[in-house]
Amino acid sequence: MSSEPAVKEEQKIAAEPKRGPADSASSQQIDLLTVNTIRTLSMDAVQKADSGHPGTPMALAPLGYVLWDRILRHNPKNPHWPNRDRFVLSNGHASMLLYSLLHLYGYGLTLDDLKSFRQWGSKTPGHPEYRLTEGVETTTGPLGQGVSNSVGMAIAERWLAAHFNKENQQIVDYRVYAICGDGDLMEGVSQEAASIAGHLGLSNLIWIYDNNHITIEGNTSLAFTEDVGTRFMGYHWNVQQVSDANNLEAIERAIRTAQKETERPTLIILDSHIAWGAPHKQDTAAAHGEPLGEDEIKLAKKAYGWPEDAKFLVPQEVYDHAAKGADRGKQWEDEWQGKLNAYRSANPDLAKEWDTMLAGKLPDGWDAEVPTFPADAKGIATRESSGKVLNSIAKRVPWMMGGAADLSPSTKTLISGAGNFERGEYSGRNFHFGIREHAMGAIINGMALSGLRPYGSTFLIFSDYMKPPIRLSALMEISPIFVYTHDSIGLGEDGPTHQPIEQMLSLRSVPRLIDFRPADANEVAVAWKTIMQLHDTPAAIALTRQAIPTFDRTKYASADGVAKGGYILADSDGDPEVILMGTGSEVQLCVGAYEELKKQGVRSRVVSIPSWKLFEQQPEEYRNSVLPPSVRARVSVEAGTDLGWREFVGMDGAIIGRSNFGASAPIKDLMKHFGFTIENVVAQAQAVLKKARASK
Repeated sequence: MSSEPAVKEEQKIAAEPKRGPADSASSQQIDLLTVNTIRTLSMDAVQKADSGHPGTPMALAPLGYVLWDRILRHNPKNPHWPNRDRFVLSNGHASMLLYSLLHLYGYGLTLDDLKSFRQWGSKTPGHPEYRLTEGVETTTGPLGQGVSNSVGMAIAERWLAAHFNKENQQIVDYRVYAICGDGDLMEGVSQEAASIAGHLGLSNLIWIYDNNHITIEGNTSLAFTEDVGTRFMGYHWNVQQVSDANNLEAIERAIRTAQKETERPTLIILDSHIAWGAPHKQDTAAAHGEPLGEDEIKLAKKAYGWPEDAKFLVPQEVYDHAAKGADRGKQWEDEWQGKLNAYRSANPDLAKEWDTMLAGKLPDGWDAEVPTFPADAKGIATRESSGKVLNSIAKRVPWMMGGAADLSPSTKTLISGAGNFERGEYSGRNFHFGIREHAMGAIINGMALSGLRPYGSTFLIFSDYMKPPIRLSALMEISPIFVYTHDSIGLGEDGPTHQPIEQMLSLRSVPRLIDFRPADANEVAVAWKTIMQLHDTPAAIALTRQAIPTFDRTKYASADGVAKGGYILADSDGDPEVILMGTGSEVQLCVGAYEELKKQGVRSRVVSIPSWKLFEQQPEEYRNSVLPPSVRARVSVEAGTDLGWREFVGMDGAIIGRSNFGASAPIKDLMKHFGFTIENVVAQAQAVLKKARASK
């Protein structure tokens, strides 16, 4: 049962506190006063908003207090101190717990901000949002994502330490702490992430599991009866249990014990009571996702010994006590800054790397070795050219790293000579994520949040398994790179289960995500150079399995237009009568049709649109110069869904695409059967041109 994890008896933390001489009555009093301040602020904010989740902040206020007051090495005066410990509230619906802590410990959230919980324009949204609120390390709410991000953060610390630290000169040694709930541990992504964290031996990672037995529908026993402790032991985690979430000393001892672990990540199972102190709603689903109500709040405050009618009350003693924590944080950073200054003198080149990386910049000459590909009618698969470009960039950007979901030989994403990141050897830059696409996406988000430039790769069809972290990366405005290959029905015999149809449209629909589907090797090169210069948005690049021609750029336009998302690749003399447009491997069909139409005396234009999003961001004047509104005869060609192309071709244009799935067959047979041929493009061009002429 989830309520009785299989934890060895000697690992259990005693429920009764064992106080030392320093634990005076006054210190106990300020502890309790601060904990109850966190509880009452959370209740009051949810009640005022008439929306939110009060129960978990009430239950976990003691844990939050212990972490922020006794455990975390953080500096509220500089929330971005590079060597701070990271704190992730994965069960982000309990956001008032985090906001209350940020307010008390001086991160810039005011009481007015707490009173504006969940309101328009506030710094206290329903779930914590990275960038919006200082002190929030990652956007959480979709369950399982936060803990999975924390694995990426722990990986980043291990790599940064291996790369930058020198004997007797350590500038990286932080830990990562995450609070999670039953919902987090039910989600498959957390299981994927926990599995790889245990495999890698990330002992700098500590998860604290709020075992409160309650979900929205009722008791967790409705759907969740597994032995969590045994599961995590199977993942090679150190597992502990604290049987009373109100026992500050037991919580602290468990965390201190976890800090001593050197071989495994740690899961601390914390038994708690949701809405602790609320007499009618404690331990009920009613306390999970709705305000307690004024009467219940008064009763809970009475149970805490709190003024029943007081709203958003913070005793001055609590502010004074929390301020001492802020002072400690400044001292910690000052000590670290001294170490960094000495490090700079001894390791100037590494120090320059450190500064460049943290500034989100690229090293001088980072693109100096990006290849230019010669014209080649037989060509090369864009996954192959991508691998060459990736390696040329990674050679000069040391903090660029990544891997695949067990597909690097197919996605061509191994960095040559860079070694593998693995247990006991954390300096490698090639990651083996295993067949864990969902966790891979969330993990590279955590790496990106830590200053690295990570990428993760798989087949385009499996981007579906990664949609939540893709979406969150865009929401957070961070810049992981999603590398997808086998980008169309062109992969052939593997059949419709592996042939992406709607996936590119799905990626294009994500706000802020920059999409690329390059048409040849040189478009790949420019796409990668463009991606590397994106520092506040993620990017996805879709690549072919099959070889496609490398266009003769002395005959056709330079690939530099990729940076604008769309450009004129080929043009006839005079104004075009018909425009042929496409992406990726189908642009070659447009070029072939262009050459045939030229023989027929038809003036056509080929437009490559490797990135819809970038093209749509260009000024209207530029877009109209590429796709003149006066030219209504248009044909689009893409071996994926036909949805979305109407915006480019207009109501009078023709779309060569798919409105159904693919099939298992050799690529030539598939392309011919589904109309992806030069002959069909020519025929469609002639048809729309005839229609346009008739309408004049």
